[in-house]
Amino acid sequence: MRKRLGFAAVVALLTLLLSPVPASARSGEGPPVTVPALTGWTAEPGGYAFGPRTRLVADSPAERRVADTLVGDLRAAGHGRIAVVRGGARSGDIVINVQPSRSALGTEGYELHAGTRLSITGATGTGAFYGTRTLLQLLAQGDRIPAGRTVDVPRYKERGVGVCACYIHISLPWLENLVREMSYNKLNQLLVELKVKSDAHPEANTWGYYTKDEIRRLVALGDKYHVEIIPEINSPGHIDPWIENRPDLQLTDSDGTKQPSRLDITRQASFDYYTSLMDEYAQVFTSRSWHMGADEYMLGSDFAKYPQILEYAQDRYGPNATPQDAFVDFVNRVHDYAAGKGVALRIWNDGLTGANTVPVDQDTTVEHWLNVAVKPSALIARGYSVMNAAYSLYLVRGGFHSDTASLYDQSWDPRSFEGEKLTSPKGVTGAKISLWPDNGRGETENEVAVRLWPALRHIAQATWGDPHPDATYAEFLARGSAVGHAPGWRDLTRVPVADGTYTFGHSFTASVQRTADGYATLRSAAGCLAISGGKLTLNVPLQPGVEATWDPCDPNSTLQRWELEPAAGGYRLVNAITRMALTVTDDGRIAQYPVDRRTPHRLALELRSPP
Repeated sequence: MRKRLGFAAVVALLTLLLSPVPASARSGEGPPVTVPALTGWTAEPGGYAFGPRTRLVADSPAERRVADTLVGDLRAAGHGRIAVVRGGARSGDIVINVQPSRSALGTEGYELHAGTRLSITGATGTGAFYGTRTLLQLLAQGDRIPAGRTVDVPRYKERGVGVCACYIHISLPWLENLVREMSYNKLNQLLVELKVKSDAHPEANTWGYYTKDEIRRLVALGDKYHVEIIPEINSPGHIDPWIENRPDLQLTDSDGTKQPSRLDITRQASFDYYTSLMDEYAQVFTSRSWHMGADEYMLGSDFAKYPQILEYAQDRYGPNATPQDAFVDFVNRVHDYAAGKGVALRIWNDGLTGANTVPVDQDTTVEHWLNVAVKPSALIARGYSVMNAAYSLYLVRGGFHSDTASLYDQSWDPRSFEGEKLTSPKGVTGAKISLWPDNGRGETENEVAVRLWPALRHIAQATWGDPHPDATYAEFLARGSAVGHAPGWRDLTRVPVADGTYTFGHSFTASVQRTADGYATLRSAAGCLAISGGKLTLNVPLQPGVEATWDPCDPNSTLQRWELEPAAGGYRLVNAITRMALTVTDDGRIAQYPVDRRTPHRLALELRSPP
């Protein structure tokens, strides 16, 4: 484990991110600066000038869909309102072409040609869309683009990010920022392990969930920006968020102790419960993939403590079967259920220890994150598609952080797995970075974001093209600074009131002070407002109804940081970590609740004195 960066180091990183653009961009030498770097560039005399007379030319329905999205993004980026027209391109126009005959571009590649006008051509709408991301990055650096041509095609088909919002809720605006940033950098796959509030199983609706309308909104944004959002409900291990209140489905050990994090794979009721959740997720997710996790089922234990699993395996597969065969049987049954709905299955690799006699269905994609006995080369040789989700690419909230600088200096690419580096990309679908909440109170969302953006741009570069386009990591960071954030990206570190002492309605008076990561602390004579009671999950008090308290002030406590969310006539107080809002209960207490359960308390702030 590496030591976690202090905030001073974060400030230093931000300074580096705001450093000057690479020399080639300043001098006009080499290709224009983008992330990922262009895979090829042929310079021509002159340049393209974007201006007030620029129009978007798009004829076919596919071309107009690309153009319509670009219009909104240009406006969001401050380039004004651009007209979309058919045919008759003139000097200064941007032309969108979708030409299926350009099959060499594949489904995601594009050609961009800048001259007196600028054209973007893809064999598909997706390819043309990615060309518009390059255009937006170039316009972020100025309205004049050097003349030239690029044919830009990704090396890997899966380029992604994984987010575990499986225990600790992550705000929807933060996830929406992530989708926009992914698309801007040509990443196309977001895995989300999260809980959708269930209508079929209300007993599972302990906090951490998202409403179906929230997920529909996120998925619609992903569909618009060509980011496939793949859902995961981890099973048969790590399923405690779902079966905490279902002891009948929990695996029981030989001492008679229930295991809330383990599903009893020997019971048909367990399979029925899990697949009913899959059906409910299908109401809001549009992805044709399903991730079932399948990792760390026996974490901290072993199959010997559960003799019923071996008995189940031998009943199904004969006397030579192993307990691992029962585990694979459950995976394959989920695979078949998903396949019956036209959905492909994905799993983590560590459950494939080699102790099974029954193989996992071959068209299951294996995401390799941990070095175990069965290596990526062996999986590929057996016909599996393998994605690189190496632990070296993880950012653990309050724990290990990927050393992106070192990976860049090593020219890391998706062939470099945990425990093995392949000589060929054959069978490797791509790679992703993963955000995990092991210590949920260790960092706020805004702190995670600071460390995320360099890692996100690095994985975009390593999966799209040359993993080392600049001589130094500092130059690569400057490349990211040059293109900036995606159109529509929101600065979530803005505190809507100035520091000072305020009366919060009729509830209390407190000093408001902005924190370095963009939240606020509320200090009174009694201490600092906090959420600190109730049952802890990953060091976070996640129970609805936990009362807010005035605790001794601790500048390092993330549970004492608050978001002041504007509401009609005042503000709502949302805890930076639990993501629940304060409300007044029937008995007059001030406690945290999800906003869909209780209406948050709206507080009108009156400034008593500046700081």
